[in-house]
Amino acid sequence: MLDAMRQQWLHGFLDLCLLCLLGERRDYGLGLAQRLAESGFGEIPGGTLYPSLLRLEKQGLVQADWVSSAVGPRRKYYRLTAEGRVAADERVAVWREFRQAMDRIADRADLAEVETA
Repeated sequence: MLDAMRQQWLHGFLDLCLLCLLGERRDYGLGLAQRLAESGFGEIPGGTLYPSLLRLEKQGLVQADWVSSAVGPRRKYYRLTAEGRVAADERVAVWREFRQAMDRIADRADLAEVETA
C-alpha cells in the first residue's frame, strides 16, 4: 500500500524532480534514474521516466541532444532550456507553499486526539 502511494505521488512530482535535477547539470535517462534513486525515490522504470522527459521536451522546458559515447551506443542527453529554468523556479516556489500547507495539516494531526462516539 505504501509503495503504491509513493509511486502515485512520484507520478505527480516527477516532472518537477527532473527539472530540478537538470537544473544542476545535463544528464541522460539512466543517469537521471540513478540520481532519483540516490535521492530516495527508488527505482524509476523507463516507462515512467521517458514519457515525463518527452512531455518536458514537448513543452519546450527541456532540450535533448544525442551524444556519442566511448563505452557504448549514443546517449540522449537532456538539459534545461531558459524557459525550463523559469518553470523550475516557479514550480519549486509552488511546491514549497504546498509542502508548508501539508506540514501544517500533518502537524495538527499528530496533536489531535481521536474522539470516540
